[in-house]
Amino acid sequence: MTLTPDDVARLARLARIDLTVEELTKLAPQLDVIIASNRLVSEVATADVTPTSHPLPLTNVFRSDEVVASLPVADALAMAPAAEEDRFRVPRILEEEQ
Repeated sequence: MTLTPDDVARLARLARIDLTVEELTKLAPQLDVIIASNRLVSEVATADVTPTSHPLPLTNVFRSDEVVASLPVADALAMAPAAEEDRFRVPRILEEEQ
């Protein structure tokens, strides 16, 4: 099946993409190549090949969750350039809406 510029225009409308006539004409054969490549990959995949998401086996390494004492507020605020009411004081960057 060969894609026509009309097919690409329909796909573009579904994706809410505005394309010029030149772009439609250029993209039609390019999308044909992509679809043909996808078909080729589908033909190669067989039932005895297990699907993988990565070529190498990966295992996530998580540290165990352990409750530990946190930094005291006074120590954290001692490192801050400015503090107010046990909080970091930072410059206002947004104006309040009225």
